Amino acid sequence: MTIKDYPYLYETHLHTVPGSACAHNTGAEMAEAALKKGYAGIIVTDHNWGGNTGINRALPWEQWVDGFIQGYLDALEFGKKHDFDVFWGYEAGFHATEFLIYGITPEWLKQHPEIRTADIAEQYRLIHQAGGMVIHAHPFREASYIPEIRLYPEYVDGVEGINAAHSSSKSLSHHSPDYDEKAILYARQNQLPMTAGSDIHTTRMLGGGIALKRRLTSIQDYCSVILGGEDYVLTNGDTVFDKEGNRLYDLPQDEA
Repeated sequence: MTIKDYPYLYETHLHTVPGSACAHNTGAEMAEAALKKGYAGIIVTDHNWGGNTGINRALPWEQWVDGFIQGYLDALEFGKKHDFDVFWGYEAGFHATEFLIYGITPEWLKQHPEIRTADIAEQYRLIHQAGGMVIHAHPFREASYIPEIRLYPEYVDGVEGINAAHSSSKSLSHHSPDYDEKAILYARQNQLPMTAGSDIHTTRMLGGGIALKRRLTSIQDYCSVILGGEDYVLTNGDTVFDKEGNRLYDLPQDEA
């Protein structure tokens, strides 16, 4: 997939096994599928202990983290062999209100078991203290597993304005473009930067994500792009939007 003037496309919301119980493919399989789709890289964001994790929560903390990052490590090994960027984050769950966490490391996670019992405000403090970033994932999604929509503009750095699962013509679940429209308006009203991702759980890539003019160097670099106002565009795999969520153009069907 090619986006004019923004050749580096990154999937920012992606799940693997064993980290996410709802995922279907290994990290290497997901990375290979993304590479074939035309991505420059992926960010693995498996469900943490507060969400649909695939790792036994009864394990000692360090063992749990080791199991949790296996999908990422599997993808990373593939990436190193194929000059493909693989970065790590995770999706934090609070009774189905979910946040994408970027900019910390697995080592930091091992050293801070207090994050397990942190509430949403404390999570924000801890992640910021570590130099990371908190993005509200799909804030207006409605589903049987989501008891209510809860918004925390004071405890996030940005909003997932475009979620391809909501608005891609290829999506087979959670499809409702209205969820994205509400998220974009919410981000604008609160002057929060927007991200885009596919919330992808299988190798059937939707093409969503953030596209840049340059290649990322690290997950911290990604945080700097979002928080520092660098130029980028958003896509759900069908349509390209500017970073304020304004529709720019549709992608050709054979590239979407």
